[in-house]
Amino acid sequence: MPKLDHNILISTALPYANGPLHIGHMVGYVQSDIWTRYQRLVGNNCVSVCASDAHGTPIMLRAAEEGIDPEQLVSRIRDSHIRDFEDFYVDFDEFYTTHSPENRELVEGIFNKLDAAGHIDRRIITQAYDAEKEMFLPDRYVTGTCPNCKSPDQYGDNCDKCSATYDPLDLIDPVSKVSGSPPVAKESEHLFFKLSGFNDELRQWLTTDNIDEAVLNKLLEWVDAGLKDWDISRDAPYFGFKIPGTDDKYFYVWVDAPVGYMASFKHYCDKNGVSFDDYWNIDSKHAVYHFIGKDIINFHCLFWPAVLSGAGYRMPTQVFAHGHLTLNKAKMSKSKGELIGARTYLNHLDPEALRYYFFSKLRPGIDDLDFNGDDFVARVNADLVNKFVNIASRCAGFISRNFEGELASTLHDEDLYQKFVDAGSDIDLYYRDRQYSSAARSIMELADLANQYVDHHKPWKLVKEEGQEAKVQAVCTQGLNMFRALLVYLTPVLPALSAQAGEFLNAPVTSWDDVETPLLKHKVNTFKPLKSRVDGKHVEAMMAEERAAAAATAEPKQVAKDADDSTISIDDFKKVDLRVVRITDAQVVEGADKLVQLTLDLGGSTRNVFAGIKRSYDPDQLIGRLTVMVANLAPRKMRFGISEGMVLAASNDSGVYILSPDSGAEPGQRVT
Repeated sequence: MPKLDHNILISTALPYANGPLHIGHMVGYVQSDIWTRYQRLVGNNCVSVCASDAHGTPIMLRAAEEGIDPEQLVSRIRDSHIRDFEDFYVDFDEFYTTHSPENRELVEGIFNKLDAAGHIDRRIITQAYDAEKEMFLPDRYVTGTCPNCKSPDQYGDNCDKCSATYDPLDLIDPVSKVSGSPPVAKESEHLFFKLSGFNDELRQWLTTDNIDEAVLNKLLEWVDAGLKDWDISRDAPYFGFKIPGTDDKYFYVWVDAPVGYMASFKHYCDKNGVSFDDYWNIDSKHAVYHFIGKDIINFHCLFWPAVLSGAGYRMPTQVFAHGHLTLNKAKMSKSKGELIGARTYLNHLDPEALRYYFFSKLRPGIDDLDFNGDDFVARVNADLVNKFVNIASRCAGFISRNFEGELASTLHDEDLYQKFVDAGSDIDLYYRDRQYSSAARSIMELADLANQYVDHHKPWKLVKEEGQEAKVQAVCTQGLNMFRALLVYLTPVLPALSAQAGEFLNAPVTSWDDVETPLLKHKVNTFKPLKSRVDGKHVEAMMAEERAAAAATAEPKQVAKDADDSTISIDDFKKVDLRVVRITDAQVVEGADKLVQLTLDLGGSTRNVFAGIKRSYDPDQLIGRLTVMVANLAPRKMRFGISEGMVLAASNDSGVYILSPDSGAEPGQRVT
């Protein structure tokens, strides 16, 4: 089989450490993990790294809301991410954090080199400033009405409706998402990386097979239009690394996030005696590959390679971008419960089923993938259970019962088996080029051939015929060897099943070349079921859990543009009984990914309420806190019990935040 002739470093986009993973995130991690496992299977030395993206305003604000240090928040979220990765069999050699001494050292070193080489400029700029909170506001923390199309509730950088881009202060009636007050304009000195000086170098790098054609044209459009210098600084308060030589300036999170790949690898190198410089020096002969989502292409394909080059490091070998995951052809929505958390999925379904489902759909490029429950059930059951595993289950019993687990000394149909060996060349190339859907199709075509072979020879009939014992053994030996060939080809996708099947075959998969040597006159162990059918009821239960959690944290509807359909009278509002309550107990709800069971002191009585806030709060930290509930909401029966009200909360992309009265409020007081 063809092999690459160098060592490989693979990185995957860093998950942001302010919230849990969902299965849309898992697309990129599964894609890169499959490729990493394939590279190792064909004999390459491969190191896979990732890290928690630990800096930025959202993490700072959420930590403040919870009353904890940002480091504590990052550590908690990081631990949850690690558990999810492990349970989805995503195996990183190093999963670190960007809030690390290695990253600080590398970021400061890169900045100093860029500054010394004349690539840093200092300018006075005007920004949106929250005078109440005494902080400059990132674009996404300002909302208002689009100045172009007049659509309300738009972020401060671009409009979701008309795609116009603008300055946050250009919004009509802008509002700070931190305090709710209108921002003001304020000047501040910022540091800029002079990206405009790298146009020609980036054009050459982009057009030398470093970027998939699907994204190349868009990147070249940006280069042709003339790249703009990049603001790499943020004003205090900010959670991140302070810029050398400044008192109140911090590196923008997108400066130190990609350097986190290097820092994570350096941490790995220091522990394992590997040379960091061999991979990152300007003259390195090794390969560096990045797997990313299509929404961060500009950072990885323009800013990042220019920063590396300007600081004297090598540029990436290739950057692989993938599309987003939709749910039933629609964008996933947390508020509507139309989003599947990684842990919610794991509560109900087999992680390798999702790995295979993504594998069967993924190919190079940035086309979105769709998760459809019915298609998922049909695809996994048809391919993995009815075709692949079925081959082993149809042949194994005869070998165990009739031949004491020993395979025949020869293949029954050598020409047929050779087809399975020969197919490995194309499947190898499909893997290498990330044409996963083509690899899945080729593997399942071979599975069809194997099942047709077993159907034709019918060992269940042969075993009943006198004098056919040798043929039964030969047919089943052939079937199990064809199954093993497919197992080799699917090992990067199904590592747990491969390990289990390797125990049954008494021959674990260790190399892509294993297919070239069939198992003959070889003892196998007793067969145990390898994969169960996916039950559509489990998919329904998974979605029901997400919707229940969304309903428990539902926000009041925003005022619509047509107020006639959404406004209420003061008399209507008076019907809502809002009360201050104290949380006296908080418990994780067994079997639910997002729900916390709260016991609320209403000032003389208690209420039981389920709230979808588990991903934002440690239940122990909630006990003793004051919050506000709707006290006259009709009780609602949930599958976990009766919810006797609703806790008021706000939510955004960073998390869910319960409302807290000022000190001095008492349980039972009415909110007016």
